[in-house]
Amino acid sequence: MTDNIPSKRQPAITDVQLDRLEALLDDPAFDEAMRLDEAQGYLCAALAGPVPVPEDEWLPEILGSEAGAASAAGQEAAALLRCLAADIAIQLADDEPLVLYLYPKSDAEDAPSDYEPWCLAYLHGLDTAAEDWFESLDDEEEIEWLDERLFPLMVLTGEAEAAAREHGEAWPEGEELAGLQRDSEEELARAVSEIFMFWTAKRGHGTVRRSNGKVGRNDPCPCGSGKKYKQCCGAAT
Repeated sequence: MTDNIPSKRQPAITDVQLDRLEALLDDPAFDEAMRLDEAQGYLCAALAGPVPVPEDEWLPEILGSEAGAASAAGQEAAALLRCLAADIAIQLADDEPLVLYLYPKSDAEDAPSDYEPWCLAYLHGLDTAAEDWFESLDDEEEIEWLDERLFPLMVLTGEAEAAAREHGEAWPEGEELAGLQRDSEEELARAVSEIFMFWTAKRGHGTVRRSNGKVGRNDPCPCGSGKKYKQCCGAAT
């Protein structure tokens, strides 16, 4: 697994915990579990939207089954996934870009990062949300804004190309396409953070970002729980 950028944040989950979580998700006991990159992508969407997905729904979704979540290994994974979710909520509400957990496309030493599984997991979280993201919006400008922020994910999963060809529209090729893909990779982390902040504000909590880009301990928690940050995700740091 590779991180897309270094960060100076104080994480809510340690590297040791991440390694353990990665190993648990790869355990044969969880044959339907998401990988770590997919879990992060899915949680980024689950914590956003008109209504955040509750833990009792996202946990078995990540581990693959209710039985897996109830097992001893599942309980250990659940505790680590809570730390991961807290860390994601903190990162998404910060001015620094989200640190993406990505795997290489191949075993080659210089293999590029594979963004597609991460993006597919995010879109899965969007598609399975209890309340449709677009149907909850009445303002055409907001719908257009959300479409634009989701565009990098659509490019990196191939869905944008498929939609363009289905409607007989031209799609970039060669270096132009390579440039579009590079731009989408660079924009992804910022786009999902902006989407998260958009929905946090829409839920009535207002902005949780201070002028210096930090979340105050008495501010509403960025995960959307309605609690103060110090009583929610901030308690893990």
